[in-house]
Amino acid sequence: LFVFISIGSALGFQYPVGSNQTAVQDNVKVSLAFGLSIATLAQSVGHISGAHLNPAVTLGLLLSCQISILRAVLYIIAQCVGAIVATAILSGVTSSLTLNSLGRNDLAPGVNSGQGLGIEIIGTLQLVLCVLATTDRRRRDLGGSAPLAIGFSVALGHLLAIDYTGCGINPARSFGSAVLTHNFNN
Repeated sequence: LFVFISIGSALGFQYPVGSNQTAVQDNVKVSLAFGLSIATLAQSVGHISGAHLNPAVTLGLLLSCQISILRAVLYIIAQCVGAIVATAILSGVTSSLTLNSLGRNDLAPGVNSGQGLGIEIIGTLQLVLCVLATTDRRRRDLGGSAPLAIGFSVALGHLLAIDYTGCGINPARSFGSAVLTHNFNN
């Protein structure tokens, strides 16, 4: 559901309805779609599975001893399979789009692999830190909504990275697009 909604919104920015849209508006739209979809799904299914939707976050929770190795491996497999299935469904319903990249991540012109990796590391790190901080049961100063804070963190990561790499802070989402487009460059 996350992959379908998020990538679907990103595909739509390639085909604006009005001619007055700008790249900034498109980036904000896509960033908000990713952030709001994560916040909504985390709030909706967090009590069932812990809302494990991102292998990087799952790895962070494993390294902080909050989940077992077996659970982490199973979550990551499920995340990757889910991303492939969702991207395949999205491919089917958007097959008429001529520039359909299925949300594949690509480096922008002038951005080398090292720069792209650095941007992705920082974007992913701030997300994992947000998840660890907002879900820490030892903290007594937490108020508000952890899913909303995490959604804002996802949106922030996209606002940072989308112009440079397409924003791959969710490796499963990026993997699903790469599998369906047969493109594993960068």
